[in-house]
Amino acid sequence: MGDTSPDHVSDLLTDLYIGGKAVPAGDGGRFDVQDPATGEVITSVADGTVDDAIAAVDAAERAAGSWAATAPRERAEILRKAFELMTEQGEDLARLISLENGKALADARGEVAYAAEFFRWYSEEAVRSIGAVTTAPSGANRIVVLHRPVGICVLVTPWNFPAAMATRKIGPALAAGCTVILKPASDTPLTALAMARILEAAGVPPGVVNVLPARRSGAVVSAMLHDPRVRKLSFTGSTEVGRVLLREAADQVINTSMELGGNAPFLVFADADLDAAIEGAMVAKMRNAGEACTAANRFYVESSIAEEFGRRLAERMSALTVGPGTEESTQVGPLVNQDAVDKVDGLVRACVDEGARAVVGGVRPDRPGFYYDPTVLVDVSPDAPILQEEIFGPVAPIVTFDDEDEAIRLANATEFGLVAYVYTGDLARGLRVSERFESGMVGLNRGLVSDPAAPFGGVKQSGIGREGGHEGMLDYLETQYVAVQW
Repeated sequence: MGDTSPDHVSDLLTDLYIGGKAVPAGDGGRFDVQDPATGEVITSVADGTVDDAIAAVDAAERAAGSWAATAPRERAEILRKAFELMTEQGEDLARLISLENGKALADARGEVAYAAEFFRWYSEEAVRSIGAVTTAPSGANRIVVLHRPVGICVLVTPWNFPAAMATRKIGPALAAGCTVILKPASDTPLTALAMARILEAAGVPPGVVNVLPARRSGAVVSAMLHDPRVRKLSFTGSTEVGRVLLREAADQVINTSMELGGNAPFLVFADADLDAAIEGAMVAKMRNAGEACTAANRFYVESSIAEEFGRRLAERMSALTVGPGTEESTQVGPLVNQDAVDKVDGLVRACVDEGARAVVGGVRPDRPGFYYDPTVLVDVSPDAPILQEEIFGPVAPIVTFDDEDEAIRLANATEFGLVAYVYTGDLARGLRVSERFESGMVGLNRGLVSDPAAPFGGVKQSGIGREGGHEGMLDYLETQYVAVQW
């Protein structure tokens, strides 16, 4: 991939990737990609049109029959090769992610390793699309259950994990025998286009994977969802946009997978190992500078230890090095754009105005780029607006509680249900609280839940379906039942 510094991006793919070829946008349009550390332009990328979107569907359709008929082992070997290539090119990919996304290099390296694992996992799952044969209860016939590729898939991914969110969708889709059109976030299209080159080098046939950067996301995605050849939508992003896409998908009754917003509670009971809880909090809150749907958004700490927890968390947060993600010493990079900074700053200011106190942070540093200082807020009211929506930044608001029932009530008081965290020294309590959480995932004495081998997803308004694990491939398969007698 070569040097990915701002002065050496000429070898990157910056056109659309359709039918195995780099092509300009139909109207010649392009849009700029910014470096969040400086606000300066890195390069420009082709801005896909509605006609380009239909061309991508055409390419996916041409490739669909032969890819679905490709032997599972052959699909598996291609995915395995993609894993190997991602691993070999890991450092270049990490630096590219840091450049266009802003995240610290350590986080970017972690993302590349995590993203590559989806290709390895689904190379193993590709040969395990297992059906069943049973005898009907009446004894009159056999029930044969088969799995078939769902068809052409539209994959819409966010900017916060530009490699991992792509591989988490592409991996199972290709393993299942589907062809795809990837619509990456316009803040981070370069990583998605780099992934296209890796998949091409791994042996993915032309048209099986198409990448369509576009600023006019609504029109481009809508056009594909209203094309009767498209049979699957997988979206990761906000619940607000997810609702719009669900309405769009309803017109053609398209199979949908939705990984939507989160508002993760992080509960700390007085009997918890406080050292472990602080370490877990730093991972759950500060991974990717808080720009993650799994980020701990609301800290609920038992009253007797709340002061010590807040003090120790503030000490850890204040010691973090803030700077450009591409610098080795950086632990917290910039947020993705100015709108992100404005949102975080507005939430913090409103919280402080209502009586909360910033133990550390609470300000924008006076420097170029889209930065916000790591922040710990105490004396936060349980009904503060900052607790009602995703912060998506390095801010930890702390609320106290006095008993288990109150903690659960506060944790579940949200329309979201993606992930919840709990720290306690009592295993029985930990399991009991885990079962009472209204969330698709739980971190029990652990600040990280994401794993390619595990089903990732939420309940309530945090989503539909699961990504990762064996369940992730099932989302790209249709079940066919054959009644047969012999």
